[in-house]
Amino acid sequence: MSIQRLNPASLAPPIQGLYSHVATGRGRFVAIAGQVALDADGRLVGPGDHEAQAEQVFRNFRAALEAAGATPDHLIKNTIHVVGHKPELIGPVFAAGARAFDGAWPASASTFVGVEALGMPEWLIEVDGFAVVPD
Repeated sequence: MSIQRLNPASLAPPIQGLYSHVATGRGRFVAIAGQVALDADGRLVGPGDHEAQAEQVFRNFRAALEAAGATPDHLIKNTIHVVGHKPELIGPVFAAGARAFDGAWPASASTFVGVEALGMPEWLIEVDGFAVVPD
């Protein structure tokens, strides 16, 4: 595997094991644009529901990875943008991600950030990221 995930002893352990402090890789670099909760026909999935939208977002994110020839194991960085973030949304958002990734959440370097708004007012979750596919 060309991806290495590191959690130096000099840093606190990753919270709930949901990410790695450092991820490195060698190979073809893949950038995934921000994915939102639109289905293949452009219809919003889960209006007003963070968890439902998160699951569709992560399904879209996975599909984008796979279209580039990457798997979730090739993910090195993602950013999860959440409108109206509050701590009680962390569990449902990551649970939705785990479902979208068949129970195997990819513990890449990750940032979970609350935002005021996204590109459209009905979007509650957006995820972007980077992967490295072995040569």
